[in-house]
Amino acid sequence: MAIFGANTLSDLRDRDEVAIRTEKHSTRAVIIWAVVADDEVFVRSVRGAKGQWYRDLAKGGPATLEFAGRRLAVQATPVTGPATVERVSREYLQKYRTSPYAESMVRPEALPTTLRLKPR
Repeated sequence: MAIFGANTLSDLRDRDEVAIRTEKHSTRAVIIWAVVADDEVFVRSVRGAKGQWYRDLAKGGPATLEFAGRRLAVQATPVTGPATVERVSREYLQKYRTSPYAESMVRPEALPTTLRLKPR
């Protein structure tokens, strides 16, 4: 199982926004929020299932995460376990606590879009 290195995890913890570019829509990067929980990287669509990047990744397509001047090839898997979804919600609320948009990331329609990212 591929895992992110310590430097990558640290960069993602410290970065408020990252860009994601799916293989299907490779010319368009979308700015999203990512969180690290127990050394795993998670993303979630603020638009729920309407988010195009989310739909591309949920179908199993690869993507590129862009941050700190780097491009990192990733693959996503849906998170269905309620305990993990809750853990990710806590991370979003903690990391983005000063943002008026933090609550948007834990709305019921956003929760099913929780994805775990792994390097590929």
